[in-house]
Amino acid sequence: MITSTQEPRAQRVWCDKDNLWVALVDGRQLSVPLAYFPRLLDASDKQRRAVTMSGGGRGLHWEQVDEDISVPALLVGVPESVVIAEKNAPKKNVVSHRASRPPRKSARKSIARTSVKTNVR
Repeated sequence: MITSTQEPRAQRVWCDKDNLWVALVDGRQLSVPLAYFPRLLDASDKQRRAVTMSGGGRGLHWEQVDEDISVPALLVGVPESVVIAEKNAPKKNVVSHRASRPPRKSARKSIARTSVKTNVR
C-alpha cells in the first residue's frame, strides 16, 4: 500500500471520450467519469485540452468551460462540483415539518401559561 504525507498533485491531465485522467506526481493515475463534471462532458475536445494546473498541480481549471477541480477532492472520491452543488442547494425548512405536528406536552403547557398571563391583563 502506498501512503503519502503530501497533498496529491497532478503532473498531467487529459480526457478521453468518457473519463478525466489525472497522472499524479507520485506515479498514480486517477480516472473519473466525465459524467461527474457536466461542463467537461459537454465541452469539445479542444476545450478539454485547455486545462491549466494551479497550486503546483493541486487545482485544475478550464477557463473556457468555467470548471475548477481540486485534485485532493478527486482522491476522496467525491467530485468537488457535487460538493459545491450540495452546499449551494436550498436548505430543507425544518420549521415547516415541525409546524405540521402538534407541540409536545411540555410546549403546550408553556403556551397555555403564556396565553393565560397575556389574557389576565
